[in-house]
Amino acid sequence: MPSPSRGNEPDPWAIARPLLGTLVAIRIIEPGAADPSALEAAMAEIAAIDRAMSFHRPDSELSRINREAVDRPQRLSAPMLRVMRAALALARASRGAFDPSVAGRLVAWGRLPAPPGAPCPDPTASWRDIELGSDGRLRLRRPLWLDLGGIAKGHAVDRAIARLRRAGVRAATVNAGGDLRSFGHRHLVHVRDPACPTRTRPLLWLEDAAVATSGGYLDPGARRTALVVPQRGVSTGRHRSVSVCARRAIWADALTKVVMVDPKRSAVLLPRLGARALVLDRRGRAREIA
Repeated sequence: MPSPSRGNEPDPWAIARPLLGTLVAIRIIEPGAADPSALEAAMAEIAAIDRAMSFHRPDSELSRINREAVDRPQRLSAPMLRVMRAALALARASRGAFDPSVAGRLVAWGRLPAPPGAPCPDPTASWRDIELGSDGRLRLRRPLWLDLGGIAKGHAVDRAIARLRRAGVRAATVNAGGDLRSFGHRHLVHVRDPACPTRTRPLLWLEDAAVATSGGYLDPGARRTALVVPQRGVSTGRHRSVSVCARRAIWADALTKVVMVDPKRSAVLLPRLGARALVLDRRGRAREIA
């Protein structure tokens, strides 16, 4: 078992870094055969996803796709290919409730910066204009701006967990701003209460699984949240939160948006992906979807 830190001494089995637009924290509970270098290796997995899939970085793979994929097909890296396949599969299954092409609207709302050098998006474009070939190349049939912020964070958490397991770690937790996955131990997850965001409330016990939470109530000064209803072009989630528990963080992360946008459709998708959801409203009421 790792020894607890003493006084102001740093914990050799925990690390935290600003990545993916949030604070990412990794903690090893039972190192097993691993040494503290496993923390850096797991964080490196997350940093690699941040470099590839950041909408904010002009040198990211995602930014290159937004600039060039409408003119010529772009070969994707293996991590980008996995995430794009998952994003498009969920877009089809949710009938567009999850749509990775909504970045143009988020830029118009001031929630994201305009990507330099990228052609202006066609306002009628959607995920259906993303063509992913069997050769691993992606082409945009019409100009649009992709944003993977609704799914890449979960994938990064899964990659970090896989790295820790390969290193021989027996129990650990990876938390990327509320996208959380753990293995080898059981602990109680808390979320912020939409009725009073400065207060947290217990949500569920997590063991060998992942949980993610989405909600727009933490930014009360903004006119619109960053959660888009693609079919209507409006924002949602101002007064509620959605938490999804699934086996993998990539699905927990992405499914929170589907539940927020289309609860009826999500009731069909959640069991297919071995997931369940809990919706909290501003009156403190909880409703489970499973």
